[in-house]
Amino acid sequence: MKKTSRRRSAAIIGTTAAAAMLLAACGSSSTTNSTSGSGTSSTATKVKGGTAYFAEGPGASPNYIFPLTPSTNFSVDNLAQFQILMYRPLYFFGVGNKAEINPSLSVANPPVYSNNNKTVTITLKKYKWSDGETLTSRDVIFWMNLLKANKTAWAAYVPGAFPDNVVSYSAPNASTVVFQLNKSYSPTWFTYNELSQITPLPMAWDRTSLSQPAPNPTAPNLPDTTTAGAQSVYKFLNAQAGDLSTYATSPIWSVVDGPWKLSSFTTAGKAVFVPNPSYSGPVKPSLSQFVELPFTQASAEFNVLRAGNGAITYGYLPVTDLSQKSYVESIGYKVEPWIDFGFNYWVDNYNNPTYGPLFQQLYFRQALQHLVDQPAWISSFLKGYGVPSYSPVPLAPANPFADAKSKTNLYPYSVSAAKNLLTSHGWKMVNGVMTCESPGTGANQCGKGVTKGLALNLNLQYASGNTSVTQEMDAYQSAAKQAGINISLSSASFNTVITNAAPCKPTQASCKWEMENWAGGWEYSPDNYPSGGELFGTGSGSNFGSYSSAEADKLIAATHTSSNPQAALNAYQDFMAEQLPVIYQPSPDYAISLISNKLGGVTQNPYLNLTPETWYFTK
Repeated sequence: MKKTSRRRSAAIIGTTAAAAMLLAACGSSSTTNSTSGSGTSSTATKVKGGTAYFAEGPGASPNYIFPLTPSTNFSVDNLAQFQILMYRPLYFFGVGNKAEINPSLSVANPPVYSNNNKTVTITLKKYKWSDGETLTSRDVIFWMNLLKANKTAWAAYVPGAFPDNVVSYSAPNASTVVFQLNKSYSPTWFTYNELSQITPLPMAWDRTSLSQPAPNPTAPNLPDTTTAGAQSVYKFLNAQAGDLSTYATSPIWSVVDGPWKLSSFTTAGKAVFVPNPSYSGPVKPSLSQFVELPFTQASAEFNVLRAGNGAITYGYLPVTDLSQKSYVESIGYKVEPWIDFGFNYWVDNYNNPTYGPLFQQLYFRQALQHLVDQPAWISSFLKGYGVPSYSPVPLAPANPFADAKSKTNLYPYSVSAAKNLLTSHGWKMVNGVMTCESPGTGANQCGKGVTKGLALNLNLQYASGNTSVTQEMDAYQSAAKQAGINISLSSASFNTVITNAAPCKPTQASCKWEMENWAGGWEYSPDNYPSGGELFGTGSGSNFGSYSSAEADKLIAATHTSSNPQAALNAYQDFMAEQLPVIYQPSPDYAISLISNKLGGVTQNPYLNLTPETWYFTK
């Protein structure tokens, strides 16, 4: 199975397990090495070359190549399993299966903090772009210029945080970048959640049309040096990123610094990568080709894999097909659950003109949460391959962040509890549907903005292609009906669901959506520390439901600056566990991966970053 998330990704487990996944070759590994975290048996012979085929999650193919990504495309399939192969971030995260920074695979050396943690100095390693240019501090400045001028178009933007908290940035020489911050910040938080979001961009992209020649990177007054110019450059690059048919042929996207470059790409999402001979990183690709294969349904992927002809070397097992685990092992695959550092939820639209005021009522969110039977869903639908989500801080993989409240189900499954919350707040059953009979703001009334006669007829759209997700939503619909909530279900592709879930204003025509479930929730990356500003800060780029709370904003801010970071994180996660900014649902393992016994060097990164450059075939 496999899932996808934000870095929205959908879990492939239910479908197969998750919706966004890696494409690999075949594999066998038992020892470890310092770079990839896994190796092969000492008796295996490494073979140079070969093509590895990696199965993408159902309906979750890559569809955006520009690293400065908007919220509608901010997904694992785009960032962790597509862009990162070609364009390396300043800092790479994940060492084996550990959720930590990876100095070896980072483009820069560890940052140095000074001036009471208000000055950050970064020294770049010696990397080159595939067009022959050296990666320099100017490439980081280019990213910063584009980001500053177009921050509201960036999914990771949090008002007041990066880049607003950077007073100035400079490049004193070709290998050094210096940031001056507006106040003292926790070095761990700033590195894990702010510097982690930077991807140096080649100066070959600093133009506003394809008819212009690639600019001289040392020329003065390039377009990005003014706000208007940086906006024009972003507009051009964003438009180019929207033309999927040109990804493999574009003179823009062909300039890479990562270990791979595109050889071909289809609008359906099939991506063929070949090694970048100019790659400067520590591990050069051994494979001669790496292919990501699109699938609309998990069942289609599994049918191809179990045919046993090697058409997929790194796939996934749908939960519904767990009975065939022994069979796939017999035809040369090993089964390895892939657990990501994230949590799962669906979003309510707080700005929906009709139901937004109702979603803003805590009692109603509590009623909705009481209808999610997490233990039963994990047992029955995920077959044990998942963990509950009770707050935004993940319970798995094992980590030092989740406190006691995040490990406790504050709103256990109870139709009667959900029903009592409604009837005690002015709702009455009318023809089987709860209807607001007592509008107003009193303790026993429907709440501010909720109109008399409003009936609980809600729409919930979820990502298609995943059997377990369909089962969960059917169970939820049934439980809700018993409580007097009529939920109309619909399904669409993962990409459609996350596009529909975009933050909006009540006056916008696009703001009519009510609940959206892309079935993978959130995976922490490039904001690798689970402090939540990008998700739940007022006005944040990935605050899909437009949740807003002054207290939440205060608690989030404290996680950035507190001298007692764990206490600050505990206060934040406890508030979010109680307040239910979203509806929490079980977090399936990202995937029940099926990896060919002939593929070595495979690591299942907790941030879901794909690293096929460490893979190799064996014999």
